Amino acid sequence: MEIHSIIAYMIARLLRPRLIALLSHIPAVALLGPRQSGKTTLALEIARQQDSVYLDLEDENDRAKLSDPNKYLADHEDQLVILDEVHRVPEIFQQLRGIIDKGRRRGKANGRFLLLGSAAMDLLKQSGESLAGRISYLELGPFDVLETGAAAMDTLWVRGGFPRSFLAESDDLSMQWRRDFVRTYLERDIPQFGLRIPAETLRRFWTMLAHNQAQLLNAANLARGLAVDGKTVAGYLDLLVDLLVVRRLPAWHRNIGKRLVKSPKVYVRDTGIAHALLGIRDKEALLAHPVVGQTWESFVIETLITASPDGTEAHYYRTSNGTEVDLLLTLPNGELWAIEVKRSSAPKIERGFYSACADLKPRRRFLVYSGSERFPLDDMTDAIGLVELAEMLQETS
Repeated sequence: MEIHSIIAYMIARLLRPRLIALLSHIPAVALLGPRQSGKTTLALEIARQQDSVYLDLEDENDRAKLSDPNKYLADHEDQLVILDEVHRVPEIFQQLRGIIDKGRRRGKANGRFLLLGSAAMDLLKQSGESLAGRISYLELGPFDVLETGAAAMDTLWVRGGFPRSFLAESDDLSMQWRRDFVRTYLERDIPQFGLRIPAETLRRFWTMLAHNQAQLLNAANLARGLAVDGKTVAGYLDLLVDLLVVRRLPAWHRNIGKRLVKSPKVYVRDTGIAHALLGIRDKEALLAHPVVGQTWESFVIETLITASPDGTEAHYYRTSNGTEVDLLLTLPNGELWAIEVKRSSAPKIERGFYSACADLKPRRRFLVYSGSERFPLDDMTDAIGLVELAEMLQETS
């Protein structure tokens, strides 16, 4: 095992207990996430603890083993079968349905298949049609701050959470990995999904999104910059969202008697990738860059959404007169948490946040800043560090 894989293995993934629990109750689990986010490492860790067989469906020899999937999988009926990059063999889903149903009749109901996929679009479409009631979905992103620890937070913010980038021996090697990742994604991975989009055009679009982190989506401006129409821009955005590398944060839409902004905000989900697209090599360069506040906001919001319990709904709030909250989390129990994000080490609440909270009446109110000490800003709002708030959200699960 390579040294990076060994270290990544030592960083415990928070999703692991839930994945194991689902495998004990569901016939198939789909583990989704962008390439190189650690899905295979986690799957192999689980495989070492039980009788399993692993197939990498990007490998021609492994794909050949499934030329007769019914026979091959019947021979491994008593094992957990891990199918990596399963979107490469989409026809397998229909076969899995019959295999799972036959197994159920013989008392082999759960923990049959672990399916790993690098994108949501094809995998969800295929499995949703074929495996309804037989499959659960989990998303594994790159490392987050609850996994790497608070001491590494700045490194995580600058380099992002992809294991090879985060664990690189130097900022230069980390940057080189991320640049190679972007190039490979554009030139090799995306075409594998049958999508014929010029790599340079998509790179420019991705870079534009990085420049406009945490801003309202202005499709018309993006379209003019790329010399394409708005429909094409919408297609590019859908693609990057489906590939799990961009987040589209919707506007709060419930009727509260205010004129609300409806356009979503858009974030490059991994800040390290955003920094690579912008040519930001290290923390010093980042702190001097105009995008520093926006990329910090992106880092905080992605961390908090990841830490939130299943079923949490995430929005931002803005009225036509500029009243705004950076992040609204509606927890599964119905509680509404209003969260403002500031990079400052001496944060202050702005008038717009008070006005928004008067409209929304959230149960909890926080201002996330770059420090770690928690202290009250008023009777209802605490300034709080990112790690502590992420831990609070995780504990509500």
